[in-house]
Amino acid sequence: MKAFVYLSLLALTLTACNSSPTTNTAVSPSPAATSVPAQASNQQEQKKPLVVTTVAPLTNIVSNIAGDRVEVKGIIPEGTDSHTFEPRPSDTDILSKASLILVNGLHLESPTEKLANATKPKDTKIFEMGSNTITQEQWMFDFSFPKDKGDPNPHLWVNPKYAEAYAKLAAQQLTALDPAGKDYYETNLKNYLQRLDELDKVTREVVASIPPQNRKLLTYHDSWAYWAREYGFDVIGAIQPSDFKEPSAQDVAKLIDQIKKVKVPAIFGSEVYPSKVEEQIAREANVKTANTADDELPGEGSANALENKNPQHTYIGMMANNLRIIATNLGGKPELVDGLATANVVGPTAVATNSTK
Repeated sequence: MKAFVYLSLLALTLTACNSSPTTNTAVSPSPAATSVPAQASNQQEQKKPLVVTTVAPLTNIVSNIAGDRVEVKGIIPEGTDSHTFEPRPSDTDILSKASLILVNGLHLESPTEKLANATKPKDTKIFEMGSNTITQEQWMFDFSFPKDKGDPNPHLWVNPKYAEAYAKLAAQQLTALDPAGKDYYETNLKNYLQRLDELDKVTREVVASIPPQNRKLLTYHDSWAYWAREYGFDVIGAIQPSDFKEPSAQDVAKLIDQIKKVKVPAIFGSEVYPSKVEEQIAREANVKTANTADDELPGEGSANALENKNPQHTYIGMMANNLRIIATNLGGKPELVDGLATANVVGPTAVATNSTK
């Protein structure tokens, strides 16, 4: 009997010893407890205001100011003709959730604005960056955008000085949407304006390196008007007609004669508008061809700064590439661009000072 009692007590003791680690573990953070902050973080992420933009340069400029306080989403895919872009069914859902919609204006995104007005929340504002940067008296009409058609040239952002205005307007609109972020947006704006000021300085240096007689642009798509007005270039023509179709044989013949007369060294095309006509004109006029970009950022990456791991896939990176191409083909010094910082001021490459070299 004593042996039985002794064995029973021994078993109870061993059971208590074996269960003690479980008791100690219970007071430590459990997996369920550690997942609560992550869930809260996800909820905060979902509560970020959604700001919808259109073309990639605009998206990149806005996201440099917005940083991580809002979600910025551009709905016009890069490499797409923004003039003829028709919103997709999926864009309806995005626009219906937008807290703010920032577009270029000047009739560039009319179908998108129409859809936005029909689907956005009642209190969501649609703000036109271009229309609030210049007055109607400052609109430019030209070869691809004749005055009798009524649509002005909308490519303001190609001019870095107007890109500065876009950044300032973005900061104003984001602050109105999210007043608590005012200091944050002002800091990002200050840093980004420094980058844009450097772009402006480098642009003037590159232009000064090009012989005056070569400061002429013949482009396929007419997107350089506001840049040319700012930096002392002469846009002598555009190959693409105002209906965005191929030029007629008569138009081609006139352009060839014009090129020979004014002695343009090169024709600047666009990867968005590949054209055999451009090659034909260059061949018959005996000039070079090169592709520039107005709304497609270089290399792979995202126009949203927070998602972007490529320091060249930025608005400034696009303009740096353009400067190199223009200088190379017009007798200037492309190496002047090498020291230009192209990375975003927020996001994965914010601390980088990479050039496009």
